[in-house]
Amino acid sequence: MASVLVVEDDPVIRAALTEVLSAHGYAIKTAHQGFEALREVTQGPPDIVVLDLGLPDLDGLDVLRMIRGISRVPVLVATARDDDREVIRLLNAGADDYMVKPFSGGQLAARIAAVLRRSAPDANRDREPVLQVADLRIDTLARTVHLADRELSLTRREFDLLAYLAANADQVMSRTRILSEVWQQPYLEDQTVDVHLSSLRRKLGEKASQPRYLHTVRGIGIKLVSAP
Repeated sequence: MASVLVVEDDPVIRAALTEVLSAHGYAIKTAHQGFEALREVTQGPPDIVVLDLGLPDLDGLDVLRMIRGISRVPVLVATARDDDREVIRLLNAGADDYMVKPFSGGQLAARIAAVLRRSAPDANRDREPVLQVADLRIDTLARTVHLADRELSLTRREFDLLAYLAANADQVMSRTRILSEVWQQPYLEDQTVDVHLSSLRRKLGEKASQPRYLHTVRGIGIKLVSAP
């Protein structure tokens, strides 16, 4: 039984989420403050965190960043904020998915199941354990990336995207296909991919105007190039 940490300060919403997720077979822990959530993640890590942003002691975005500093646990953000810039900040901070309130309990349960499938240890069982593309070495089991002798610090989604492109090196992958196979959510905006590509480029030490590995093919998609 997968465990879900619900971080929500509103007791009515917290009780409703606990009830519906329990009915879907999840073991529920709850927290109503950011520091309480961080303590739960540290002491008894759940399988996934459902994180509200409007917390009384800390902004949820700061809580997300702190969680990412100590854990790889998947985080699904539940927010009333639907501004594009806010969504970009969430994705850059390491959110695995987000939902804009209001939403049904069934929708939340389905999203949680999808995130857990993507983050499961055997999700990459058919992938080569180590991918070598020029100076890039990607260990899909240890989930580490080295550029030459330097280890890169990537978020969960950045790693998944880079590993997917490396497994399909020199092939142009459309954004729709990337969203479908990496995010398993083809209905997300293309900008979701672009945000993560931009962050990956910075960490690889390249620019969109002067790419080494990540090349955008206008109107078609993205490919990871194995040779200069």
